Amino acid sequence: MQKKDNKRRGDDLLNTYINQIRDYPLLSFDDELELSKQIQKGNSRALHRLINSNLRLVIKIAGSYNVPDVPILDIIQEGNIGLIHAAEKFDYNKNVRFSTYAGFWIRQFMSRFLSNKRRIIRLPLRKEESIKKIQRAYNVLCQRLTHLPASTDIAKELGMSVQEVDSIVSLTSDSLSFEHGNKDDKKASVIDVHEDYTYNPEQTLLRQCSQDGALRILDKLKVKEKYILSYRFQLNGCELQTLRQLGVMFNISPETVRQIEKRALAKMRNHAGMLKDYLCVG
Repeated sequence: MQKKDNKRRGDDLLNTYINQIRDYPLLSFDDELELSKQIQKGNSRALHRLINSNLRLVIKIAGSYNVPDVPILDIIQEGNIGLIHAAEKFDYNKNVRFSTYAGFWIRQFMSRFLSNKRRIIRLPLRKEESIKKIQRAYNVLCQRLTHLPASTDIAKELGMSVQEVDSIVSLTSDSLSFEHGNKDDKKASVIDVHEDYTYNPEQTLLRQCSQDGALRILDKLKVKEKYILSYRFQLNGCELQTLRQLGVMFNISPETVRQIEKRALAKMRNHAGMLKDYLCVG
């Protein structure tokens, strides 16, 4: 009876919250770009508007993370923190919709919250990263092998000892196994502990944005610098060329090619700050 009352109160609070945030109008792409410009100038009102107009996005994503033992409002609250983080980092130069960019951070915060919520003791970040590596390896091996991966398979894939893998997995609050138990087995699988990262459209998007950003920086260089870097690092579909080959191509010495390459790389580094926000936080 008490569980039903708690659920009813939770549903009422959720409905009230949804009704409240409906008053915030959705934004166009141009609106988002303009708000981003204002936020970078320190405009707090622009930040609040960008956040408030995307609160419904958090609710939509939270539906995929809804679990019986955690109140949905707690998940939404954590997602809102991810939304705030995304709004503060969003850069109009990325030229993507804010909802696409923010979705990555919202999911990250929700996933980490649920992961820590189900443990008696919160793990250090380094241990969290180790468990994520094990999870990713497990998911990859599930597709590669003809059987469910055991700790020996995971250890071989990651270059770790079996004892190290078992030790890291044992840090979780539940008794874990790499194999799924039957319906009477209450042991959890590693696959239940963390989100599946083998297919991650947000990561794909950020990689693409990073590549596009690098090409935009490349366009800031002189023509010869741009072509030399393109051939040296196989950008824009160019085939790898040696210094000597490029020297023949541009009718200059290999040493001159090397100096141009060095100068162009220095210019690229000066603009590297615009790419830092594409780095993903695990």
